[in-house]
Amino acid sequence: MGVQSTILFVADPCPRVRAAAASLAREPDYRVIVAERGGDAAEAINDAHVDLILADVDMADCDVIAFLSRLRFTHPNLVRILLVEGESCAGLNEALTRTAAYQYLTKPLQAEQACLVVKRALETGELARRHRRLVRELKIGDDSIFLQSKPPAGARDEASHFERLVYASESMAELCSLAREVARTDLPVLIEGETGTGKELLARAMHFHSRRTSSPLMAQNCGGMRDELLHSELFGHKRGAFTGAISDRLGLFRAADGGTVFLDEISEVSPSFQVSLLRFLQEGEVKPLGSDKTMKADVRIIAASNKPLKQLVRAGQFREDLYFRLKGFDLELPPLRARPTDIPVLTEYFVRKHGGLLSNRVLGVSNDVIEIFKSYRFPGNVRELENEVRRMVALAKDGEYLTRRHLSPALAALRAGAHDRLVLKADGKTLKEMVESLEGQLVRQVLEKCRWNQSKAARELGLSRVGLANKIRRYALAEGAARAG
Repeated sequence: MGVQSTILFVADPCPRVRAAAASLAREPDYRVIVAERGGDAAEAINDAHVDLILADVDMADCDVIAFLSRLRFTHPNLVRILLVEGESCAGLNEALTRTAAYQYLTKPLQAEQACLVVKRALETGELARRHRRLVRELKIGDDSIFLQSKPPAGARDEASHFERLVYASESMAELCSLAREVARTDLPVLIEGETGTGKELLARAMHFHSRRTSSPLMAQNCGGMRDELLHSELFGHKRGAFTGAISDRLGLFRAADGGTVFLDEISEVSPSFQVSLLRFLQEGEVKPLGSDKTMKADVRIIAASNKPLKQLVRAGQFREDLYFRLKGFDLELPPLRARPTDIPVLTEYFVRKHGGLLSNRVLGVSNDVIEIFKSYRFPGNVRELENEVRRMVALAKDGEYLTRRHLSPALAALRAGAHDRLVLKADGKTLKEMVESLEGQLVRQVLEKCRWNQSKAARELGLSRVGLANKIRRYALAEGAARAG
């Protein structure tokens, strides 16, 4: 099955709305979400990649016109359709203007009409997207990556998404494809990767594609918390259980019953708390602080760590039995420097996102800036790229291109492509010794670049796995050693 279009109904689920939603949901190309309250709609927009929204302007708890008006800037490609009382309703023209709605439908909603309008609206949106892409590729302009007769390879890659995760690289495509399959199971998931790679976004996307999507997703950062406080947050407490416990607390495990709990920085929990967490994973039992009563909670655990848990297990800093309990499935998010083809599409996404939030229309990004981004190693990964783009958009004037002068000083001083040059030093007295020294250093640097994934390193070096293994033995290379022998 191909990528589905997501349709969000923001309306009271009356029989007519339910009939229209059910009719659209029967189409294999559509995924339908119904939000009964404004808060539910905002949460769905934040968690899912929504293509079309159909909203009732008479919602009691939400100013739908203001909500859709904001989406014009934060989600400019989102197709907006209004559901109104009648063609003669007061303020219809103003509402259509403020929201830049594609169309409006009158109540009571007719399922057949709604399905036809949604289909045509999505077709029109797809045609508009293709038109914009053709314009970017065919227009002549050396200064812009998005307006150029012959764009660089990275600019030609199509952006894909797994809810709010945006990517173009093959490695991320494979990861997200696996995550979609894993999401359908109830097994716990361990997500590993450096800080800022998008572990929580991946967890939220998996929850949204699971059978638990109608139940809550609760997130807790476990880093830097005392055991007592973390136990209270997850398992709850009774009034008077400790100083400051002035009332009962439910705890995230019970609050998310039937849903998902995301535990970030799981590597930071203490050995004693690891025992409590292991018992919950084994038995599903919750015992609040200060209580003698044990209760059950049915939640799926998605844990994340920016440190390799396997290494912590070897060092005796993390329980091996808990590690294997958490690792029902193991997903590793690659750092941004390992997927440079994602940089152009992420840059474009963040330009549109933050340009919309600031009501600032940025026309494009110069090739020079994209090449500098590709040259930079981004220790803060995608989060650091987003912060840099947000800063650039804030400095740009309406209708400008983002160029080197908008970059932060540290990035503006970089030369494009600088990271591709490996630093090698020839050691030895004879030519043979110097060549062997250079070869050993080169093999090590490629292994480190590939995070010691020997299959990837072998492909990059043009060697077989056996050939690479022979080089590793010959030069006595080991992960973590200072340099080649």
